[in-house]
Amino acid sequence: MELFGMPIQNVYLWVLLIAGALTLLYILFGDFLDAVGEGIPFLNPVIILVFLIFHSASGYVMEQVTAMNSWLIMILSALLSVLLTALLHIFVLVPLSSAEESLAYTDESLKGRLGTTIIPIPKDGYGEVLIESNSGRIAKSAVSFEQEEIGEGIKVLIVDVQKGVLYVTPYDEKSIYRT
Repeated sequence: MELFGMPIQNVYLWVLLIAGALTLLYILFGDFLDAVGEGIPFLNPVIILVFLIFHSASGYVMEQVTAMNSWLIMILSALLSVLLTALLHIFVLVPLSSAEESLAYTDESLKGRLGTTIIPIPKDGYGEVLIESNSGRIAKSAVSFEQEEIGEGIKVLIVDVQKGVLYVTPYDEKSIYRT
């Protein structure tokens, strides 16, 4: 069978190569395209490219390996592509899109946490506090909540966060257990 004046195998191969190249470009410039296409969520470029890749790859292989009619191969290839694209979307793309970033935090989530001063905090100035967690380390500017000097390497309690600046007080573990 011929399509566009070329054997159908060549058409499948060209579609596969072009869709693969577009996928590579999408990997590199996908954030820009996501922003442009945000108003049209059902036209996800990943889904379209995956469908084209599966359809052309399975069509090419079936044309080379089997002696079936080209129309039947095109239909079977399209059905197989819809099935594989749906499975990829449901089991890979949806979970990835709803996954949270491991280092994401809010200012509110920092309140009540413990940190260590890495740059001393003067009475009326700024220092820096390092907050460690399982997902990484965060270094933030800090001021003393009680306007007192806090030296380097002191464990501090984050009392408040305003405009990205931590308000901290020295943390004494022993004073918590006293009654």
